[in-house]
Amino acid sequence: MPKPFTFVADAFDVSSARELGERARAAEDLGVTTFVLPDHLVEQPAPVPYLAAVAALTERIRISAFVHNNDLRHPAVLAQELATLDALSEGRLDVALGAGWNESEYDAIGLPFDPIRVRQARLAESVAVIKGCFGAEPFSFAGEHYTITDYDAQPKPVQQPHPPFFIGGGGRNTLELAACEAQIVGLAPRILRGGRADPRSFTWAATEEKIRWVREAAGERFDELTFNVYPSSWPVTVTDDLEGEAAKVVARMKERSGYEITVPEVIDSPHIFIGSLDRFVEKFTELRDGLCISSFLIGDLDQLGPVVERLAGT
Repeated sequence: MPKPFTFVADAFDVSSARELGERARAAEDLGVTTFVLPDHLVEQPAPVPYLAAVAALTERIRISAFVHNNDLRHPAVLAQELATLDALSEGRLDVALGAGWNESEYDAIGLPFDPIRVRQARLAESVAVIKGCFGAEPFSFAGEHYTITDYDAQPKPVQQPHPPFFIGGGGRNTLELAACEAQIVGLAPRILRGGRADPRSFTWAATEEKIRWVREAAGERFDELTFNVYPSSWPVTVTDDLEGEAAKVVARMKERSGYEITVPEVIDSPHIFIGSLDRFVEKFTELRDGLCISSFLIGDLDQLGPVVERLAGT
């Protein structure tokens, strides 16, 4: 039995809490499941106060980062912020974490950009620390990157034993961590040096491979997992000229990275959202039926609101 469709929305360009509330309530009324904000040191709001405002100004919609960069905060500090958000929202928080990928942000603030395996190992320890902070009793943790001693974190989240965890990435180690520790698995393209996404990681076949890694690591809990994808590197494009727009994407990918994928691979890609509204309905259904992907980040709703109306909850 396929999982119902769920949709994730955001709003980067709000200038006030009032405007944010209007956008979030409109998303809630449309059937959007979760309102999110990425965690980057760029021209955007900070995620924690943003999500607190969404929680205060809505009634049902869930809140989450998309996703917290693990390297920007100590996990015990983040756990306190997350538990507070869960309490303020009366149990509507998803805990979303990633290993960090945007090297230019690290360089800008003098933060070492460690090799991916180090960032992945740090992320795994952070998940353990955050879950320990959410637990009912004081806990200790002795890892390579974090040490916790008889710490009874406060407050505790409303959702027990913890809110749902969303762990996203494109590499095998991160996805295997998600398979074992998360309830929602975010499938992302792999990132090349310099912060560029690897075109070869955009394809249906590459996504099948990632899901196979998750299945092998998850074992019996695989059927409990929800898979999410999002449009990466190219904006959502509503068009009737599907093949023409796909050809433009192929050309831009080759120019940026030197690698080339085909027009059919672009059209089928779980990470490239182009086509008519009817095509989006068809494509999302294909992704759910063929890859078990049922959760989609669709941006600010200006373009794909009608698709959400047609599919949300079905």
